[in-house]
Amino acid sequence: MVIGAGIAGIQASLDLAERGIKVELVEKNACIGGRMAQLDKTFPTNDCSICILAPKLAECSRHPNITLHTLSEVRYVEGSVGNFTAKVLKHARYVKEDVCINCGTCVEKCPMRVEDDFDMQLRKRRAIYIDYVQGVPAIMTIDKEKCLWFTKSACRICEKVCEREAIDFEQQDTEIELNVASIIAATGYDVFDPTPIIYLGYGRFPNVVTSLEFERLISASGPVGGHLIRPFDKKEPENLAFINCVGSRDIKNNPYCSSCCCMYTTKEAMIAYEHNNKIQSSIFYIDLRAGGKGFRDYIQRGRNDYAITYINGKVAKILQDEQKNPIVVYEDTDTFEVKKLKFDIVVLATSMVPKKDAVRLSEILGISVDEYNFLKSMAYHPQKSSKEGIFLCGACRAPMDIPNSVVDASGAAAKAAEIVMRV
Repeated sequence: MVIGAGIAGIQASLDLAERGIKVELVEKNACIGGRMAQLDKTFPTNDCSICILAPKLAECSRHPNITLHTLSEVRYVEGSVGNFTAKVLKHARYVKEDVCINCGTCVEKCPMRVEDDFDMQLRKRRAIYIDYVQGVPAIMTIDKEKCLWFTKSACRICEKVCEREAIDFEQQDTEIELNVASIIAATGYDVFDPTPIIYLGYGRFPNVVTSLEFERLISASGPVGGHLIRPFDKKEPENLAFINCVGSRDIKNNPYCSSCCCMYTTKEAMIAYEHNNKIQSSIFYIDLRAGGKGFRDYIQRGRNDYAITYINGKVAKILQDEQKNPIVVYEDTDTFEVKKLKFDIVVLATSMVPKKDAVRLSEILGISVDEYNFLKSMAYHPQKSSKEGIFLCGACRAPMDIPNSVVDASGAAAKAAEIVMRV
């Protein structure tokens, strides 16, 4: 059983399936893909994120050795290595999975508009929806908390317009019992909420956004179709600021380094420049941590070809002028002077933090968490948890980027396969 169907969970599942091992892939969301599906491009190649991910999504959904359990949560696990029994709660989709063809008619007619979490609440979606255009499985889902039928016993328009009669308001949650030889946890990470860091102005200043919100703004599939504009007045920006280490390397929040912020801010600045060659970006950093293959060259390319200025400085606070332009006040580390710079948009490179239900999952699996509540791996055996037969991969055990998550997933799959082959 693989828990979590982001890029790490998908890679682990495909590796095992290709060895002829049956995989039960459990994902709590309606579609698989995880955080990578929200990204526009990936570093250090600037390849389209969904172009890399989509073939893996398709292969995962069609592979005869992989059974997908979406809208599902692991509620109970017992047993030991080679013989685990897991109880999985599958939430009702209220759409017949074997009938819906994702035609979109129900979405067009649905009268409800609700905040779209996939797009970081930068636009509205309907109460019946699919997470994203390339989502797998390509099946609609009804949001029970927002649907007028469930909240006010009214509407049911989607049921009337669906020619295939795929809507089923009578569906119930079901519990599935799985018997598996080993388990891989690949549940990913959450994004740090910078609202409590008051001096950065997030939530108060409309043109201060998080890095993931900026990803959706520059993505062609995002709320503004990839045409970069300011959230406040829809003006095209020409001056961008990226502030690294927001919520990380900070004893008041998370003292650890999130490992990829230096790189993804460079990537976002590059993509912004590709959208508009008038854009100039400034990246405020403590120090640049670029340890991967080609990472240093990537940063140098940002300097040389993409009008990126790297400022070694500690941001003290963000102000705002009458036109809602953010003003960054910072101490220049080289000169020890306090300086101010005005920008059109400020992007906060927020840290990677453990999933909010990581502790609960660790209790269900009977494994340990570390001091930050990431799932704890064993010293010298990074994919092994504290319980034999249960393995960890990707950002659920430590902050890591996509390439490292994929390698980590293959390592976990190899270890899990050893157990399956012995049983």
